[in-house]
Amino acid sequence: MRLVRQKEKTRAHRGHVVLIALLVAALGSGCTAGTSGGSGSSGGAEPAPGQQAKEQAGPAGALSGYVARVKRAQAERAVAAKKWGLAKTPLAAPQPPAVKPRLTTRKGFEVEGGESLPPVFTTVPTHDKVVFLTIDDGAEKDPALLRMMSELKIPYSAFLSDYVINDNYDYFEQMQDRGVPLYNHTLNHRYLPGLSYAEQKREICGQQTRLEKRYGTRPRLFRPPYGNYNKNTLRIARSCGVEAVPLWASEAFPDHMEWREWDRDLHPGDIILTHFRGRKHWKGSMPDMIRRVMKTVTGKGYAVAKLEDYV
Repeated sequence: MRLVRQKEKTRAHRGHVVLIALLVAALGSGCTAGTSGGSGSSGGAEPAPGQQAKEQAGPAGALSGYVARVKRAQAERAVAAKKWGLAKTPLAAPQPPAVKPRLTTRKGFEVEGGESLPPVFTTVPTHDKVVFLTIDDGAEKDPALLRMMSELKIPYSAFLSDYVINDNYDYFEQMQDRGVPLYNHTLNHRYLPGLSYAEQKREICGQQTRLEKRYGTRPRLFRPPYGNYNKNTLRIARSCGVEAVPLWASEAFPDHMEWREWDRDLHPGDIILTHFRGRKHWKGSMPDMIRRVMKTVTGKGYAVAKLEDYV
């Protein structure tokens, strides 16, 4: 897989982007080492008493403002991290790419004649030291998760199955109101390769329609239950508006991580899977699971980025 590179970039623009990335990385690492809130000052000279600070004009001013916003956000994150029992403050993600990476199906995940079908992948092609958090199904509807993720400013994407969300659609509307994209995980979470074409279409396209009707947006992304699919799955998904099929490179639980790759490690662009589960299903709550994810991600020097900025 390779990145699509923007054509005709000027040297000045490249330098600007690199400078932003370096500053954000520095801010992220600096804020993890004991930031506890405060004013979020950028460290520059203070205006004289009775005078208001003047903003710089042009690219330098825009960059300065961006850096100041990142520092303020990290200061708030540090306070939230202590509140929610995280040992380290989550790192700040870099600015998203100006051009999204070109997605292709992972080797070994192809279907015959599937070149024109939505790509199936476990890792997004990027050199940024970021990973993406995705949460499946929708059985557990823990209000603490909404508060925790909002206060920590951790982006994530939800892949929903109607049979477990239909008793409380409002919970996921609250999630959507907080900026979380809601995607398709079928109506009833069935093993799709074992179904007929018509049955698969009902599961996939039926959920597309239901989510659009309930939440106002037709999902671009789809994840098949259990990660299992065949050519019909991808053909049907494409026919009802799906553009890509993100699977996962690792899976998170409250007490451990499971890995797809042989080195049992994170890599730039990896997708992390977890589920809407609680103490009835596993050894811990959803906040416990997030603590496990962030201990792993931050400890390895990664930031959680927004999947939609790259896909």
